[in-house]
Amino acid sequence: MIQAEIEQRLQEATLAHLPDADRSRVLVRPCADPQHGDYQSNALMGLAKQRKMNPRQLAEKVVETLHVADWCEPVEIAGPGFLNFRLKPDALQQSLQAALGSECPFVLSAKSPRTVVVDFSSPNVAKPMHVGHIRSTILGDTLARVLRMLGHRVVTDNHIGDWGTQFGMLLLGWKTELNEAALKQDPIAELERLYKAINADESRRDEARAELVKLQSGDEENLAIWQRMIALSQEQFDHVYGRLGVTFDETLGESFYNPQLPGLVEELQGKGIAELSEGAMVVRFPGDKQLADKPAIVRKRDGAANYTTTDLATLRYRMETWLPTDIVYVTDGRQQLHFQQLFNIFGRWQESASAKMEHVWFGSILGPDGKPFKTRSGETVRLADLLDEAEERALAVVSEKNPDLPDTERLEIARVVGLGALKYADLSNNRQSDYIFDWDKMLALQGNTAPYLQYAYTRVRSIFRKVDALDFTKVELQLKAPEELALAKHLMNFGQTLEMVAQDYRPNFLCNYLFELAGHFSRFYEACPVLKAEAAERDSRLALCELSARVLSSGLDALGIEVTEVM
Repeated sequence: MIQAEIEQRLQEATLAHLPDADRSRVLVRPCADPQHGDYQSNALMGLAKQRKMNPRQLAEKVVETLHVADWCEPVEIAGPGFLNFRLKPDALQQSLQAALGSECPFVLSAKSPRTVVVDFSSPNVAKPMHVGHIRSTILGDTLARVLRMLGHRVVTDNHIGDWGTQFGMLLLGWKTELNEAALKQDPIAELERLYKAINADESRRDEARAELVKLQSGDEENLAIWQRMIALSQEQFDHVYGRLGVTFDETLGESFYNPQLPGLVEELQGKGIAELSEGAMVVRFPGDKQLADKPAIVRKRDGAANYTTTDLATLRYRMETWLPTDIVYVTDGRQQLHFQQLFNIFGRWQESASAKMEHVWFGSILGPDGKPFKTRSGETVRLADLLDEAEERALAVVSEKNPDLPDTERLEIARVVGLGALKYADLSNNRQSDYIFDWDKMLALQGNTAPYLQYAYTRVRSIFRKVDALDFTKVELQLKAPEELALAKHLMNFGQTLEMVAQDYRPNFLCNYLFELAGHFSRFYEACPVLKAEAAERDSRLALCELSARVLSSGLDALGIEVTEVM
């Protein structure tokens, strides 16, 4: 990847003049305005400012020792020290030529692979997965896919909620009010009904607590019922994840960490991190302005642990088991305080732990009224129902556009298009923003939507149904027309875009890139005849079409979105 090579050589030239500079901050990025060149770096301006140097003079010195003439025209120094790089046509052609030998072109495996644990989705046992789970599930899966595509080792862990006070109510309901027929027909609905029935009856709270104590004490009957609830819930989870194409390396619920919790609290107290306060064990944060007035409880007055206690045990287990360089938690923004406290406590407790901990938080999905997305009756939208509706609406669109396709083919296209539209509508937004759920917008064949990109892919593939198979390794690229050059240069930025997604945990960067790619391809296809061109030019343009299809397919795959050959 030429950009990575230019960046490496710029880092070496910079360090030759500033040996103490942090090379990771010397970056080369695509130019926002192609008039200024293909790539740009403003790193020298910041380095000069830190050292009270003249940035223009520093830039001139660095450029003198910067050897990129094999790829670039003479480097231009703009303004107070911007460096602009313009690729030579030969270098561009060679890079594309090399990419034709790769199924996932323009992507380099990381030289120093990281080990990243991604914690996402985390539904609760005995409750239906609902619309609130979709952002965490889709975002977490995309981040794992992108990191793997870049050559990093990824461990995905679904930290399910399989312990806690709700199980006392569920056990009592199971023993006294269970409808076996209803359980067989819809296990999760029946478990939800049992929970609501017991929770609504305050006179039965003591009975429920007694069932919980029996479970926590290892009562065989209660453990067996609890394990059955987990198995029934896992069936529901697996069905939904299967439809979404989401997999996990590990599914370690809260209960897995229970044996570790008493000793953990004792360690915190022994290190002076936790202290007794009104019967509870709490951690205070005197050295942190944001948390100074927000203590965290690690053991309640009744002796029970909570999310913070369990998450501390989980963190230690992950550190010791997988030796990660990074641990990423994908949850909604309401949990920001929890993770600030968690990371602070863990850093004080496990001082030698070096993994970077990141809370990747996101906003809410809103209905047309600007309030949290609900059904018309005001209830939470079940995730399975949402997936059904996505496929049904997509089927209507597909049937209107292609009524002559066989039913099985229309149903499969509707599945791919409907689920892709749902995912893309979420991922294309800034994750920290709320967004309004809009079926018409997400299923549109125009604009920044999955159906538009999927259609762009099918449009490219349709070209190859009209020609004999080509050996692209023998094609000589000819990039002459402005639209060919613009498309080629945009294709080259695919790997860098994935790097940006992995760095900031923002899939919308990739969505924007793919939308722009579809636009570049459309302009190229309209301006540059492909099948009617002369043989050498035709093969060159077919090679550009092939690379466009591969990048579109790879990019959508990184988002967990499938493509079809026909739409």
